[in-house]
Amino acid sequence: MIRLTLLFLLATLTAGCASLPGKTTATVDDRRVEYVLIRHGGATVVFESGLGGTLDGWAKVVPEIGKEATAFAYNRPGYGRSDAVATPRDGMHVVDELRALLHSRGLEPPYVLVGHSLGGLYMQLFARRYPDEVSALVLVDSTHPEQFKGAGALENWPGWARALLRVVTSATAKQELDAIHATGEAVLGLPAFTGKPVIVLSALKPMSNKSALADDANEKRKDIARLYPGSTQIWVDSGHVIPLEKPEAVIAAIREATQIREQ
Repeated sequence: MIRLTLLFLLATLTAGCASLPGKTTATVDDRRVEYVLIRHGGATVVFESGLGGTLDGWAKVVPEIGKEATAFAYNRPGYGRSDAVATPRDGMHVVDELRALLHSRGLEPPYVLVGHSLGGLYMQLFARRYPDEVSALVLVDSTHPEQFKGAGALENWPGWARALLRVVTSATAKQELDAIHATGEAVLGLPAFTGKPVIVLSALKPMSNKSALADDANEKRKDIARLYPGSTQIWVDSGHVIPLEKPEAVIAAIREATQIREQ
């Protein structure tokens, strides 16, 4: 299986393996949004899922963080029970929609942002665009801003891999994938998020894969820490879906970033 294909498909394929309790819906800007909110006081930790993934991907993380902090996870438009929208699915729209959603739920900044895979790219954009509203950034095997450039460009994938990607992804996920270049360029067009905790969790198991595409993906996996001077990169003995495979690593990173300690 092509490593880069797995990068964007595993969140979809594993979404049904766990379920996050406490889901509810609310109408925000005339559309339904599905989310989980655990109010505990202290830091407000916001979770963003990857391409094709839902908030269930955080099922092993959110309940634990919710014992110590305020935790918020949601489904972007077009995922789960969240209504689809007609606006473009680039990072600028995703970030502004999330920001408005947080305000509508009475969750005021600063936020601890936690993003997995493509969700990590969105959280990078949030942190760079609104740095005063972010207290810490945790990137969980995040998509690189230039993930699909160079050797990793989609045209370099085998035809069967491109076809599989299109078959298993939803209409919304396809729109997000089509906008990924614009999202990455928006990230790199803004100053780096520095001076506050940035923890980069990187999957170790894919580093053993050897091919032109895998080598490119793994170099970009290493390069994300370079984009954030002063960040801490932690290699996790896991595949791409760290929140389900090694949730304890994500929980520990959030605690480190926020100075949360178990009671």
